[in-house]
Amino acid sequence: MDLKLQRRLAAEVLKCGVHRVWLDPDNLEEIKKATTRSDIRNLIKHGLIKARKIKGNSRGRIRKKLMQKKKGRRRGHGSRKGKKTARMPKKRAWIIRIRAIRKYLRELRDKGLIDRKTYRLYYRRAKGGQFKDKAHVKLHLEMEGLLKVEK
Repeated sequence: MDLKLQRRLAAEVLKCGVHRVWLDPDNLEEIKKATTRSDIRNLIKHGLIKARKIKGNSRGRIRKKLMQKKKGRRRGHGSRKGKKTARMPKKRAWIIRIRAIRKYLRELRDKGLIDRKTYRLYYRRAKGGQFKDKAHVKLHLEMEGLLKVEK
């Protein structure tokens, strides 16, 4: 049974694509008789022609993946694209490192564990890139005997 005309008219009336038009399989003879837009509107009103729902893509899997990433998963070597410095630029890494070291030196100075001259000396050394992290500064100070080991 050729219902191309009815399907096209219904698509135009329903403002959807022809593939989304649903025609009631039990009343195809009645639908075939409809040749005008008003006939189609009447059939839509009676529920013999309907527009199917739009199929969407589920984001469930993506949400699950994002939750795992938020927890720090999926960051292994196999998931990486780009150089180490592309993922964390050298400058950003330096900023994070130097701020931590400077904060640590400030705390030691304020607590009175190191004097102002030692603070200045180590501040300059940190700026020069001598220390790789806070623990390295602490180790250096302890080796020099400038810091009393905190218990």
